[in-house]
Amino acid sequence: MDMIKTFLKELEEEAKTTRKMLAIVPTDKFDWQPHPKSMTVKVLATHIAELPTWVTLAVTTEELDFAATPYEPKDMKNNEELMAFFEASLEDGRSHLLKANEELLSGEWTLRNGEQIYARFSKAELVRHTFSQIIHHRAQLGVFLRLLDIPIPASYGSSADDINF
Repeated sequence: MDMIKTFLKELEEEAKTTRKMLAIVPTDKFDWQPHPKSMTVKVLATHIAELPTWVTLAVTTEELDFAATPYEPKDMKNNEELMAFFEASLEDGRSHLLKANEELLSGEWTLRNGEQIYARFSKAELVRHTFSQIIHHRAQLGVFLRLLDIPIPASYGSSADDINF
């Protein structure tokens, strides 16, 4: 089995659904959040758009240490910037995955904050985890958009907005 080909195919398939979801994020609702503990629409959508760069992290680094590299989210001003950011992130992840090999994917990768270890993965596991994070956060975004009464596009089949009941 060729993991790289499998990952590239999955990245492209998930990108189709992610594009549909990010394309309908309304700029005028960027600051909305369903609960004080929830991310805002803008923060959530921006995080989804940046997640393909974690594929790059998997194949080009051994770790991410938030103590050494604090997280600084991009500040999106509108949906056009959000979509452009997603496409750039996707190309970044795709291009680095194309340069990777199976042996590299067996290496270890660590997520930490200084001495505190959050997770250890093989690089292949981090790629898989990244895809899971995209799906997870995209589903959160779907709930946010539903609460804003925005029709949800189909992802792995029809959505309730595609069917006439």
